[in-house]
Amino acid sequence: MTNQFYSNGKLLITGEYSILDGANGLAIPTKTGQTLNIKEIDASLINWTSLDHKGDVWYKFSIPLEVFSSDNLLNEQFNYFKNVGDTVGLLLLKILTEAKILNPDFLKTERGFEVTTSLTFPRNWGLGSSSTLINNIALWSQVNPYILLNKTLGGSGYDIACASNDFPITYQLTDNLPIVKRVRFDPNFKETLFFVYLNKKQNSRDGIKDYRKSVKDKNKLVSKISSLTDRFIQCRELENFKVLMQQHEKIIGETLDIKPIKQRLFSDFPGAIKSLGAWGGDFILAAHEGDTREYFKDKGYNTVLTYAEM
Repeated sequence: MTNQFYSNGKLLITGEYSILDGANGLAIPTKTGQTLNIKEIDASLINWTSLDHKGDVWYKFSIPLEVFSSDNLLNEQFNYFKNVGDTVGLLLLKILTEAKILNPDFLKTERGFEVTTSLTFPRNWGLGSSSTLINNIALWSQVNPYILLNKTLGGSGYDIACASNDFPITYQLTDNLPIVKRVRFDPNFKETLFFVYLNKKQNSRDGIKDYRKSVKDKNKLVSKISSLTDRFIQCRELENFKVLMQQHEKIIGETLDIKPIKQRLFSDFPGAIKSLGAWGGDFILAAHEGDTREYFKDKGYNTVLTYAEM
């Protein structure tokens, strides 16, 4: 028997950081994502292979199924991964273990599995290689993906919402429960919107720690960002959209006490620029009617995608 699951990548257009405290954020699933293929085998083990977007193997591991039914064997496996510094294996084992705790029937079988994950975006792009993995494993194990995320990597969960939706959404935590709403976000100026990769992957967990230390008035921040999110969605004019981008950057920049990315790297860019997700890496959003691709490529940023391409 063979099963296949697929989850979309993600981009958070508004609400970075503040979405953790209940701000309403605008998020869009990407065209690319990650596939999980499971094939039953006669051996009582999991053979795991992870492929990158080119189809090349970037990680492999094999683990006996009996590990998941013995606390001693499980602890031994966790210690082994820790001792050899295998952070990928450690995360995989954590996700599978928590999935089994949530659903005790998961992996309760005589037969094992040949598991293959396949990304359709580069791993370093920050589009959700971990969140798509968690969502796919949640689908396989038939558990709640938000709970599985909370017990493994943590975070707001907007990336899980994107993984399972094929349209723009707003995402908000209300009493720690995710409220996901489909929205119409298809700006008539989308040909002037570009996503630029900053040539480095940002660790969102580090960014969250800095945010937690910096934020002083959560309620005020949440109110401001939620209001901006509504205005982003309703905006029909490019010039107004650029103003909203600048306002969002100013608010988050003042909260974190960090200069917005445009001031730091692209002060001569004639359009507007907004960070997406954790500040300092991954993708930014650039809005300009001129030759945006050439501007960024001249500065050494060669990955520039149109809204439609993303």
